[in-house]
Amino acid sequence: MSNFKNNRPVIVGIFILLGLAILVVTIFTLGGQKKTFVKSFTVHAIFNDVGGLIKGGNIWFSGVKIGTVKSIRFYGNSQVEVSMNIENEVQSHIHKDAKARIGSDGLIGNKIVIIYGGDSTMPQIEKDGFLQVEKALSTDDMLATLQANNNNLLEITKHFISISHKIDSGNGILSGLLNDPAMLVNLKNTMNNLQVTASNFKAVSVSSKTVLNDLQNFSDKLDKPGNSINKLVNDTIMYETITGTLAQLKNAAAAVTRFTENLKIVSERLNQKDNIATVLLNDSSAASSIKATLKNLETSSQKLDADLEAVQHNFLLRGFFKKKEKENKQ
Repeated sequence: MSNFKNNRPVIVGIFILLGLAILVVTIFTLGGQKKTFVKSFTVHAIFNDVGGLIKGGNIWFSGVKIGTVKSIRFYGNSQVEVSMNIENEVQSHIHKDAKARIGSDGLIGNKIVIIYGGDSTMPQIEKDGFLQVEKALSTDDMLATLQANNNNLLEITKHFISISHKIDSGNGILSGLLNDPAMLVNLKNTMNNLQVTASNFKAVSVSSKTVLNDLQNFSDKLDKPGNSINKLVNDTIMYETITGTLAQLKNAAAAVTRFTENLKIVSERLNQKDNIATVLLNDSSAASSIKATLKNLETSSQKLDADLEAVQHNFLLRGFFKKKEKENKQ
């Protein structure tokens, strides 16, 4: 019994040391979770509504906890200024154009501050700097949106019920398709006809493709040297020759046209009664007179030849004619 009494201070001291050790471990554990013993700097953000954020709330950046909420106080009339302790090693990753918003740790967890965004070309945020703020949807806003969606869903359901009732009552084309076998048969026939038409279009398309291929082959043959059309297209001399020939043909056609017009004019004049040619062609008495005149001229010519022959044999002029004959021979 005396030994136990003598060891009691030792046992009490051991329990006290264990308690102190547990207390120190707890303090360091809680301090590590709250980033109490980590070197940090302060930044601020001004929100219209913090949505239940409390002092000591967590700060997240890219899914990583980087600090805690230092203080929350009113700013101006109704805004709230939130001061945050951020780890020094994260300062190089947060830029001046970064934004902050209020979020939740899970679906219905504690409120947290989420820092995001920022252009890497911008300078990093300074100590006691202010972050830009984005208004986040609160729970009330989400509930209001959900209520509006429920109302819309209710309206859509009512419309579906009305449409279903109309279909069941036999009104409209859709009801006829569902309840009238004859209309269904007609629809099937129409679909078959459309299928046949589509097949015909396909056949026409294949034929058109064949024609296009033939045209392509014909064009390729025309492009090959050695054929007349290719020479005609590419030989400028032949082209100029053909052009000149066509011009000559055009001039010849114009000359033939003028000649035909002249013949027409001559024919019209021959049909007139007041010219000599018409008289010669149509008046038999005039023709007889002309024949008699020509006959008299022939008789006179013969008599004139005889008279000239007699003159040549006349002794008075015989010397003259002999002299003329000698000169002709010389």
